[in-house]
Amino acid sequence: MPTISIKGKNMPESPIRKLVPYAENAKKRGIEVFHLNIGQPDIKTPEVALNAVKNNTLKVLEYSRSEGSETYRQKIANYYETYNIKVQATDIIVTTGGSEALLFAIGSITDPGDEIIIPEPFYANYNGFSTASSVTIVPVISKIENNFALPPISEFEKLITPKTKAILICNPNNPTGYLYSREEIEKLAEIVKKHDLFLIADEVYREFVYDNVQHQSVLNNFGLDNYAIVIDSVSKRYSMCGARIGCIVSKNKEVISTALKFAQARLSPPTYAQIASEAALETPQSYFDEVSVEYKKRRDLLIEELSKIEGVKVANPRGAFYCVAELPVDNADKFAQWLLEDFNLNNQTVMVAPAAGFYSTPGIGTNQVRIAYVLKTADLIQSVAILKAALIKYNSL
Repeated sequence: MPTISIKGKNMPESPIRKLVPYAENAKKRGIEVFHLNIGQPDIKTPEVALNAVKNNTLKVLEYSRSEGSETYRQKIANYYETYNIKVQATDIIVTTGGSEALLFAIGSITDPGDEIIIPEPFYANYNGFSTASSVTIVPVISKIENNFALPPISEFEKLITPKTKAILICNPNNPTGYLYSREEIEKLAEIVKKHDLFLIADEVYREFVYDNVQHQSVLNNFGLDNYAIVIDSVSKRYSMCGARIGCIVSKNKEVISTALKFAQARLSPPTYAQIASEAALETPQSYFDEVSVEYKKRRDLLIEELSKIEGVKVANPRGAFYCVAELPVDNADKFAQWLLEDFNLNNQTVMVAPAAGFYSTPGIGTNQVRIAYVLKTADLIQSVAILKAALIKYNSL
């Protein structure tokens, strides 16, 4: 019998999606499942984006350019200008989601066996992307006890070896909501320039920051033109996860020309999704203002309610729409599955994402979960009530 590759066997399951069959079975049994496991916003997609597809008069659904349509890339450049980020359309490659942008970036700058330093916990699929590219993740560990604040930036430097090619950050962070300060970006900039590394920044949650702080992009004035690679996406910004449109942005011409070869190999990003995404750029600022107020309200409510549960620790996020909670259980994977298979409160239960999959260090985060506050406040209150009842029952078994 033919054998599966070692790479395939090592490919990790998604902690966000691996429990979906259990959730679907629960629904078939008549159980209502509150999805706290995935960052699928319940915010409406801007009408301007939906109408651009509904009212389109295309006669032939053709390939687009491999780097994405010129008009869309120019409008993306204009969007960055509103954040005082000066890039050209030629610095941008449109991708099939931020995921493909990350794969293109990693593929363009690493060879098998190379290393990328990443603060953990991190977006779980970074594990998958590194495995697919035969790259090793070297983690910088942050802890829930100090709200997942980064250790001294000097800790990054201690991990640099001849195999290190890049430092990868998610800002604001998924899953912790951690937001990098200007001082932290400046120190990271010093390190990558000193050691001739790339600084990859996943900035898909740029609009979602709270507490009157400002997001700091690596494309701002940090002197990183030849070092910075930004990963971006329309998924969360416009509540368009299903569009699967993202982009890779860099002023390093060699990075872009190399990533373009990867883009050519997959032909082109989807045409209708680009049309919707281009139209979404016309969304007024009032949309984001309202969304930001709503997410802050949800964050505050969720943190307050979780903090009332005995034995639960929770970090307070300053961006994105996730938090990590440490639960009084021995194994969050088992608990999350039990919630879907064996527990309900008045025919309702919750689905959470076990957090161990957001680490690369074995044995870390085994009693933590990521919670996405993408549900309306009434559902969040009910979800926390269900979680509290579930913990009491689970720990009495």
